[in-house]
Amino acid sequence: MSTIKTFGTVDPRSLAQLERCMEVGDAELPEHEPGERFPRSKFLEGATLGLGGVIGGVVTVPVIAATLGPAFGKQGKHYVDLGSLDNFPEGDWKITHFFLHPDEGEVTRRTAYIRYNGTLDGKPSLTIISNRCAHLGCPVQANGPSLGKAVNTQGKNGSVHLVPTQPAGFGCPCHGGQYDTEGNRTAGPPVRALDRYEYEIVNGRLVLTKTYSVGHVKGQGAQAIIYKYRLAGPGEHVDGWEQILYPLNPPHG
Repeated sequence: MSTIKTFGTVDPRSLAQLERCMEVGDAELPEHEPGERFPRSKFLEGATLGLGGVIGGVVTVPVIAATLGPAFGKQGKHYVDLGSLDNFPEGDWKITHFFLHPDEGEVTRRTAYIRYNGTLDGKPSLTIISNRCAHLGCPVQANGPSLGKAVNTQGKNGSVHLVPTQPAGFGCPCHGGQYDTEGNRTAGPPVRALDRYEYEIVNGRLVLTKTYSVGHVKGQGAQAIIYKYRLAGPGEHVDGWEQILYPLNPPHG
């Protein structure tokens, strides 16, 4: 037994208790109480990781937004000069081949089906339908013969190739999607109507300015009511409950 030196008067009971403590010793760390399942060390670890995640988000989100924002903001926008409006007689369809960006070569070649509908409220009305199938993006074809001679004209974006046609609608050779002359889906797997181009008439010249997606079209020609939406990718729904499956679209050209 250890010897304890004391000074003055000491209660024998206290001395005996002290000696027992020295013999037995205390546990190095107190054990968790039975109901404690989340020790303080785990809480501090989780709080540190959570704070790090918040700080990382605050730093990274603005950088990502600044990087992708311009691409999303310019989604579907163009400025393509297709030449004089006189190249598009009223009521006639033209298969129109052109370049979005001639300096980038063949990869930017596009095809649209264009019909001049006459005027509406004193302004030219045109139906300009993209040939990109709304199923998987294959090039749709005119369901009808080519008529007359093809013409090459010069736009500010390079050469424009015009082929007269008389379609009864449009069809996709890949998976059998079918559309009427307003681009509405009539059969097959496509989930919506064909995309369209917005346009302007600038000094008597037809200029394409933006591509947009279409849910469906009511009516025909100049009197058509177009249910238009932000440009979506092939296979994406733009209306109905299915649209909630596509909350954010990547940029489309």
